[in-house]
Amino acid sequence: MKNTSCPHVSFDFGHRFLPPVYILVFIIGLVANGWGLKSLLHKWKKLKLINVFVLNLGLADILYLLTLPFLVVYYFMGSKWIFGDAFCKITRFCFNLNLYGSIGFLTCISVYRYLSIVHPVRVMGRITLTHSVAISITVWLLVSIQSLPDMFYTKTFGNSSGKCYDTTSKRHVEDYLKYSLGWTITGFCIPFLITLCCYGHVIVVLCRKNTIDKILKQRSLKLLFILILLFSVCYIPLHVFKNLNLLSRVLSKQRICHGWFNGVYIAHQISRGLVCLNSALNPLVYLHGNEDIPAQLRRLLQQARQMFNRLFLSNSGRVPVAEITDEV
Repeated sequence: MKNTSCPHVSFDFGHRFLPPVYILVFIIGLVANGWGLKSLLHKWKKLKLINVFVLNLGLADILYLLTLPFLVVYYFMGSKWIFGDAFCKITRFCFNLNLYGSIGFLTCISVYRYLSIVHPVRVMGRITLTHSVAISITVWLLVSIQSLPDMFYTKTFGNSSGKCYDTTSKRHVEDYLKYSLGWTITGFCIPFLITLCCYGHVIVVLCRKNTIDKILKQRSLKLLFILILLFSVCYIPLHVFKNLNLLSRVLSKQRICHGWFNGVYIAHQISRGLVCLNSALNPLVYLHGNEDIPAQLRRLLQQARQMFNRLFLSNSGRVPVAEITDEV
């Protein structure tokens, strides 16, 4: 339907929904990633090939988490960006590095698992630590090159303070939609298909061969579950609703109005909250890839339980008899 003007889309939902999510992700993500990276670096000399990708995954998460406090301030101030145009672009660039870097390194982990399970004889001794480091550098370069055009789009609106767009302003939204669709195909769809193909083949091999160690089977299936969780919860909704939201902005600019515009905007804001959860969920890969971390977690939980029991017993011993009688 074509009108002279489209109904106004309410932006209140994003202002209420995103700040609490960012605060929660910042706290959990910083603790979990810091702990995971510390564990990996503690045994640097014994670092496995796959852990090089896990290490880079953690670095991408930390890079993004450090920008979240500025976004929280931005939303608490009613979507007024006070940190300047350059830092707005840097903040959005760090988000893209985290997002597509995470997808890239998760894809590398999937390919490595595929080769080690399906073609163990062919790759044994041929893939070295140097190869893993070189592949990681390549991923960073490709993601940076892919994200660089985003920095040339207008990100702020207003003279001294205003919006800090995660995409771009209304003026360039048509071009950005084309860029976003290409970015979605190369940065998300192709790595996702590679991951699905790798683990689809791995599952077939694991089901057919009885000679494969049961522990290896369990670990591979757990990693598959983690990757499906990450892609389904964090990555798929964002790319679907981001492009639909851009399309709604293009149609609205052309005075073509539809009732689903407001719903797509809300879904896009929810997907933005979900995608930042990847920085808190990625440490699940640490738990899977490093046998020491679950043991450390169990020890910490046991120590916390013992401390709680001692505290409870000591407090119970100091309760006056009169108080106990009154409570009864």
